[in-house]
Amino acid sequence: MKRINVDALFLGPKSENRVFFKKMLNLMIDDHIGWRECYHPDDKPVITGKEQEWEDFAHTLQKTREVLVELAAHLQIASMPWFSPRYLGHMNADTLMAATLGYMLTLLYNPNNCAYEGSPATTALEIEAGEQLAKLMGYDPTRAWGHITSGGTIANYEGLWIARNLKSIPLAVKEICPALVEGLTDWQLLNLRTDRILDLMDQVRAEGKFDAVRSRSARGTGIRGGLPGKVLVPQSKHYSWVKAVDVLGIGQDNLIQVNVKDNFRMDVGHLKMAIDGLVSRQMPVLAVVAVIGTTEEGAVDELHQIVKLRERYENDGISFYLHVDAAYGGYARTIFLDEDDAFMDFDRLTHTLHQDGVFRDPLAWPDLEVFQAFEAMSEADSITVDPHKMGYIPYAAGAIVAKDRRVIDLISYFAAYVFEKVEDQPLLLGSYIMEGSKAGAVVAAVWAAHKVLPLNVTGYGRIIGASIEGAARFYRSLLTAPPIETQGRRFKVHPLVKPDFNMVDFAFHELGNDSLEAANRLNQMIYERCSYKGGPVYLEDFITSKTVLALDEYGNAPRAFVSAMGLPLREWDAVKSVFVLRSCVLTPYLAKHTTFEDYWESFLKTMWNTLHAIVAKEEA
Repeated sequence: MKRINVDALFLGPKSENRVFFKKMLNLMIDDHIGWRECYHPDDKPVITGKEQEWEDFAHTLQKTREVLVELAAHLQIASMPWFSPRYLGHMNADTLMAATLGYMLTLLYNPNNCAYEGSPATTALEIEAGEQLAKLMGYDPTRAWGHITSGGTIANYEGLWIARNLKSIPLAVKEICPALVEGLTDWQLLNLRTDRILDLMDQVRAEGKFDAVRSRSARGTGIRGGLPGKVLVPQSKHYSWVKAVDVLGIGQDNLIQVNVKDNFRMDVGHLKMAIDGLVSRQMPVLAVVAVIGTTEEGAVDELHQIVKLRERYENDGISFYLHVDAAYGGYARTIFLDEDDAFMDFDRLTHTLHQDGVFRDPLAWPDLEVFQAFEAMSEADSITVDPHKMGYIPYAAGAIVAKDRRVIDLISYFAAYVFEKVEDQPLLLGSYIMEGSKAGAVVAAVWAAHKVLPLNVTGYGRIIGASIEGAARFYRSLLTAPPIETQGRRFKVHPLVKPDFNMVDFAFHELGNDSLEAANRLNQMIYERCSYKGGPVYLEDFITSKTVLALDEYGNAPRAFVSAMGLPLREWDAVKSVFVLRSCVLTPYLAKHTTFEDYWESFLKTMWNTLHAIVAKEEA
């Protein structure tokens, strides 16, 4: 197999691949025009040449042109330059040409993947993309279920939607088919394993009582008496989980936040304490959510330890649904898969990454904990993954995959005017998902990207490997950077933690200053000069984002960082929050020596100018 060249995948920071892109764009437009012309070619043109010569016709076309020119001006002035290595802010980067062109081509056909009759072409592509993502996560694609969503938020909603309905099934079975669960207490029914509940559903279906049972589950009766239990998430969770328990009627009182350690990974010891406390009160655990790539720090929770913990609980008759929020980090699993899509062992992986040129320089990534976490993803019941993040797909493209496709019966609906009950039910996407109308163009973009780039180390792994290496270079440069001096004052930059993935958080601190509030103000001002707030962004030399690590969200996990900055811990105890700059290194171009050297020189110059301006303003 010929090697994938990462530089040939994108339009490029300076539109280096413009000739190919324009050629493909023209080809696509010509192809679509021909498609319209060839549909019943004997039909006469509806718009005649004479009508096209009318004054109002020409005026309308000119008006359209003017609006597009105006729109282009708005976009160029105010849009973020995701394509540039100078942009290191949110989880955005250049998009793959295959995905962008596939999106634009399919947009001309405007398919709606809600129902098969509105999207015969792209519904099949969505099923295929779902199977591809299921295989990426280590699931058996013939037994799993997956589909494209509008983003990670909806995917997280669907994961918890499945978990809620699943957990309530056993008590509904007791109500409708008591013989099937004879001898089991309510507590035992609320702690059945996922596979056991799905097997029980099969038995109910065989007795012809599935609809009756489903109507007595949470789907039909709602949440009753605080059941089916609590949802446990790490403090580093995405905000969508707070909304999810609200939207799904579970309630925020039933959302428990598990502590994170000072590396911002979930504290599995605290998770065990939380579960033990619930079990002692006979309160079931509805679901545990682990994160692979937190959106604030890029941390990878120790999923393998959570899986082992669940196994120990199941030996004692306690079980819960396990969902992985890998919206950010999910595609990184490609780097662990060989050319045959098999998960490599640790030694072979590290050898492959360096021998095959995925990493250009020696790089001690991943550590064993990160490796084991990605390996354990196949043990989760469902996983969220966002193609519009590390898949380099245009917005909006999230996805969810579930290990056992039988879960779709927990959430399926049929609208008579939209769906027909046919044998190939997975094609009835609208009946199994939370959304209604949805763009088939997004699906085509995902499918096209997957066709060009294998979901393993030979394809996506090469892009993601470059982004990880770029982040590692950035981190090392921050770690070893000497203080920046201006007007007799010295400022030192401190990275938050060694990256688990490709996110680098950092903060500046003036040497000799013991005030955390002053450090927070300093970093706030840096952010405002290096973001959309400094504007216009097109003139910015460096663009980043920010986050605030506060006591009420992270507990005392940030204390170690405050201490590493050289500030007394009493400052953390008093202020209770630390403002940090956040850089997601999605771009693959920082892995290039020349690009990184130019970027780093520009970064240092930007920081010196920014700090100089801040000092001058303070002393004026």
